[in-house]
Amino acid sequence: MSSGPNPSTAAAPRGIPGTSSASKSGPAHDELVLQNQLSKSRSPYVRAHATNPVAWQLWCPETLALAKRHNRIIFVSIGYAACHWCHVMERESFENDEIARVLNENFIPIKVDREERPDIDRIYMNFVQATAGSGGWPLNVFLTPDLEPVFGGTYWPGPRASAPMKDQIGFLEVLEKIVQTWKEQRAKFLQSAKEILPRLREFADEGLKGTEGDDETLDVDLLEEAYQQFVARYDPQHGGFGFPPKFPLPMKLAFLLRLGTFPRTVKDVVGERECENAVSMVMFTLNAMADGGIHDQIGHGFARYSVTADWSLPHFEKMLYDNAQLLGIYLDAWMVTKDQKMLDTATGIANYLCDDALANKDGGFFSSEGADSLYRKGDSDKREGAFYVWTRHEFETLLGAHEAAICAKYWNVQRDGNVDPMDDAHDEFHNQNVLSVVTTLEKLGEIHNLPTEKISQIIADARKKLKAHRDAERPRPNLDDKIITAWNGLAITALARASNILRGTDVALADKFKDAAIRTAAFIRKNLYDEKTHALKRVFREEPGDTPGFADDYAFFTSSLIHLYEATFDASYLRWADDLQKKQIELFWDSKNGGFFSTGEDANDIILRLKDGLDSQEPSINGVSASTLFRLSTILGDDSYATYAYKTCLAFSPEILEHPALFPTMMAPIVACTLGMRSVVLSGRCNDSEIQEQVRKVRERLWTNTTLVMLDEDDQTEDGKWLRERNPLYKEFKGKEKKVQICEGTKCLDAFDLGELENALEELG
Repeated sequence: MSSGPNPSTAAAPRGIPGTSSASKSGPAHDELVLQNQLSKSRSPYVRAHATNPVAWQLWCPETLALAKRHNRIIFVSIGYAACHWCHVMERESFENDEIARVLNENFIPIKVDREERPDIDRIYMNFVQATAGSGGWPLNVFLTPDLEPVFGGTYWPGPRASAPMKDQIGFLEVLEKIVQTWKEQRAKFLQSAKEILPRLREFADEGLKGTEGDDETLDVDLLEEAYQQFVARYDPQHGGFGFPPKFPLPMKLAFLLRLGTFPRTVKDVVGERECENAVSMVMFTLNAMADGGIHDQIGHGFARYSVTADWSLPHFEKMLYDNAQLLGIYLDAWMVTKDQKMLDTATGIANYLCDDALANKDGGFFSSEGADSLYRKGDSDKREGAFYVWTRHEFETLLGAHEAAICAKYWNVQRDGNVDPMDDAHDEFHNQNVLSVVTTLEKLGEIHNLPTEKISQIIADARKKLKAHRDAERPRPNLDDKIITAWNGLAITALARASNILRGTDVALADKFKDAAIRTAAFIRKNLYDEKTHALKRVFREEPGDTPGFADDYAFFTSSLIHLYEATFDASYLRWADDLQKKQIELFWDSKNGGFFSTGEDANDIILRLKDGLDSQEPSINGVSASTLFRLSTILGDDSYATYAYKTCLAFSPEILEHPALFPTMMAPIVACTLGMRSVVLSGRCNDSEIQEQVRKVRERLWTNTTLVMLDEDDQTEDGKWLRERNPLYKEFKGKEKKVQICEGTKCLDAFDLGELENALEELG
C-alpha cells in the first residue's frame, strides 16, 4: 500500500493554544503543559470530552508538530457519539485524575471522531485488527511522533470499572508499561514501529496487489462461489451470518436476495434452487430481525447490532447508515416476495428517518442516536437502553391488566425482566424487558378467545400508548447532529427508491419520501458543495466543516443522485452526478492499479493511502463506484466511465477471487463486466397516461444492472437539453412519440412499441 506524505516536521509556532513553551534548561517533554482543546471542535463526540481532566488535543498539523517537537508518544482515542463502550471508557478512565495525570505528563493525547475522519480510523483499525485479531470502538492506539503505530486495542477497564473483565489488563497498567518502555527502551520501541509499518502495508494492501493474468477470471461464476460461502456461515436457527455479536449486514442480504433477479445467464450459473434458497435465507433473517429487540418495536428504526444470536438484545445506538441500508433491503424483500410485513417494516424505517430525531428541519439527516440515556427525568446516571426498555409494572400501569397480559405475551415482557444476566455486564437491565415479538396474532387470539383483528388492534393501540409515554416522560438518548455527506447519500438512495416503489400503492407516502430526498440533496448542494470546483465537504454541524470529502462521500452521494433522477426524471441530478464522478476520478483514482483510494493524494496527516473494496458496516466505496460508473456509462453514453468501472473491479481481482463473499457490492459490477449494464429509455411526454403506465411497470421490478431514463419532449430546460446532447444516442429519439429502447453504453438494442415492453423487461436484470 502506498503511503501519503509524512506530516510536517516543523516546530510548533509560538503561542499554540493549550501549550506552554519549555524552558531551555530542561527536556522539552518534561515541561510541556497541555490544556484541553476539545471545546474548539464541532463534533458532538469530541466536544463531549472537553471537560475531561485529560488534556485532549485535536488531530491537526499543530498538534502533530507538537508531538515531534517534544518527542512524545501520541495516544489517539477514536470513537463516535453513539458508541456505548466509548462512554463507558470515558467514565472509568478519562474522567479519572490519575489516568489524566499519566496521559498529560507523558503523552500527546488526541481525541478523534471516526465519522469525521474515517481515514485515520481505518489505518489504525487495520493495525489493531492485524495485531490483536479483532477491532472495535473505542479504538485506542499509541503512535510514535511520526504517526507509526506501536500498540493498540479497544476497551480497557479503568480504575472506576464496576465490573472489570476477567484476565483483562487495566488501562492504567497499559499506560505505565508504555511510559516505562519509552523511557528505558526507546530505540527498541522505535525500531518495532519501523518493522510494523511494512507489515501494516501488507495487511492493508487491498486493491494494490496487481492484476496480471486475472483479466478473464472475473466472471459470473464468482456469484455462485460467494453464495456457497454465505451458506457455510449462515445461522439456520436465528438467521444472519456467523456468531454474535450479530450485525444486519444489508449488503450481503441484498446480494443474496437479488441473485434471482439477474439475467437468466446468472441464474443458470448459480442454480434455480440456490437462488430460491438465497431468498429463503434472507427472508428468514429479515423476519427475525423485524421481530427482534434490534428493531425498535415502539418507534421503529433499527439498532446497530445484536449482542445475542437471536437478535433479542441490541446495543441500542441507532445509526443513519444502518437504517438507510435496511430501508433498502426491506424494500427489496417486498419487491421479490410481496410480503406485507416487509413493506410495513420498510415504511416504519422511512417514517423514522423523516419524522423522528435524525431528521433535520432544514433538510438532511443527522448521524445517530446514542445507546445511553436517563431512565426518567431527574435521574443522574445514564444507562444503556434506558429509553427503550420496560418493566412489567409499567405495562400494567399504562395499558391496564387485560391489554398488558396480551401485549406481554406478544413482546415477551417478564416479571423479572427478559435479559440474561450473563449479557448484562453492568447490571443495567435488572427487571427490564427488551421488546421482541415472540408469538403470532393468531396464537394470541386462540389463547384469549378473541378475533385476530381484535388482537391486532390491541397491539396497535398499546404501541401508541407506550410511544406517547416514552416520548413524554423519558429523556431521549444523545443526538449526534452532524450531517455527513456520504451517509446522507445512502438516505437519499433509500428514500428515492421508497418513493418509486410506493408510488403505485400510497401516493401520499411516496411524495413524502421523495420530498425528503429532494430536500436532502438541496441541503448538501447548498452547504457542502462548491459549484465552481465541484468539490464536496465531509461534515456539516452548525456550519460546514473544514474536512474535505472522502471517496465515500463522492461515491455514495453520486450514486444517490442517479436514484433521485429515476424518482423525479429531473436531469439536473444526472448532470450533478456527472460532475461529481469526474471530480472523484480526479481526486481519488489510482492511475497505476485502478480503483479509488479513500483519501486524496494531498492528504498530509496520514501515513497510508488505503483502498476500500471490502463491504463492512457500510458498502464498499469501490463497489458502489463501479456500479455508478457503469450506470453513468450507459445513461450518458460515455464509454470512458465503463472503462473506469472495469478497471475498478479488476484492481481487486486477487482478493475477490479468493473470498468473493467479502465483496457482495462488487458482484453486480462483475456481472456488468460480463453481461453489460443496460438502460430502459422511454421517450414521449412524461405526463402521458400510457407513458406513466410503462414507467410504473419498470419501477415495480427489482433492478440491479438496469437503469431507467425518461426523455420528456416537454422538458426544454437547460439540464434536459444537456442530457439529450450528453448522450449522442438520445438525438435519435427527438420527435418520436411513445417509444422505448433498451440501450447499452453507446449503442441501442432493439426498439419496442410500448405494448412490447413487458416482454423486453424479462431479459433484463
